[in-house]
Formats: sequence, C-alpha cells, structure tokens
Amino acid sequence: MTKFIIRWGINAIALYLAVLIVPGIEYFGEWTGILWLALIFGLLNALLRPLLKFLTCPLILLTLGLFSILINTFMLILTSNIGQSFGIGFTVDGFWQALLGSLVISFVSVVMSLILRDELKGRK
Repeated sequence: MTKFIIRWGINAIALYLAVLIVPGIEYFGEWTGILWLALIFGLLNALLRPLLKFLTCPLILLTLGLFSILINTFMLILTSNIGQSFGIGFTVDGFWQALLGSLVISFVSVVMSLILRDELKGRK
C-alpha cells in the first residue's frame, strides 16, 4: 500500500512539473484535480502500458527502446482525454507538447524513484 501511495505522489509531482515546464500542457483547477489526474495516469500505466509494450515489442527492439517514448506520449494524451471527460481541466495541445511532457514526466519519475528508494532502504 505504501508503494502505491509513493508512486501516486511521484506521478502527481511529475504531472505538475510537466504543466509548469512544457508550454502547451495546461491545468486549470484545484490541487486535488492533480491527484485525480495522477491516479488516472497511474492506472493507465498499470493496465494499458504492459499490453502496448507487448504488442509493440518488435518496434521497441528495432528502435532500441526509443519507441517506448511514443507509448508514454500516447499515455499522456489518453490521460488528458480521460481527465477532460471527468471534468478535470488538463489539456495537452498536441503531439509535440505531449512528447516533451512525457519526457519531463519520465525524467522526474526516474529521479524521484531513485531518491525515494534510497531513503526507504535506509529506513529499514
């Protein structure tokens, strides 16, 4: 359960930083909307991403893993569409903004996961 909450928080911070850094990714609303958006993003990554990686495995191998960036871009666009259908004011203007946003989200997630993993190991 703790791992889920940590991952949820990392997703929320990564999405918020993508909104701040990338022009064309905008969020209008309360801070609780970012938490709901992070939950949607996390559920999509947990349920849909493994299937997409399996189906596009030859492309991922052929491009030496770079095709996974396009999968992340698709997940961000899908998160935006689902968030808008739930009334969360999160918009991604286009493909290139989603690509930059997915790179920001990936970078922030990796860095924060490494930092929090080290802190959790030291706590045991």
